[in-house]
Amino acid sequence: MKKQILAAAAVALFAVSCTKSTTKTEQVESADGSVTTTTTTVSETPSHVVDSAKVDKAKQDVKSKMDEAGNKIDNAAQKTKEDLNKAGKDIKAGAKEVGQDVKDAAAKGAAKVEEGAKKLKEDLKK
Repeated sequence: MKKQILAAAAVALFAVSCTKSTTKTEQVESADGSVTTTTTTVSETPSHVVDSAKVDKAKQDVKSKMDEAGNKIDNAAQKTKEDLNKAGKDIKAGAKEVGQDVKDAAAKGAAKVEEGAKKLKEDLKK
């Protein structure tokens, strides 16, 4: 309830602050010498309080900036994806190369073990 009262007061204050009041006082002297005083208060709400054209332009500017930022993010994401894909292919090629090197080293090692086993066998026969 307090929030509603405060909100209503804020709206009323805003409306009052946007209203321009002018007070005119006129004194008219009659032919018989009596003076009549008339006070007139004129309230005007300025038309420039909210300019919808400016609001629409601001909305369009924000939208275009957000679209531009979104496009930049999309482009960066695409480039990152391409870079990661390339890196993955490089890693795969490197792993294949390392795998081949390991196979070659294992084959050489096995050949040396076999050769050593043959020598040992011959030595044991003697």
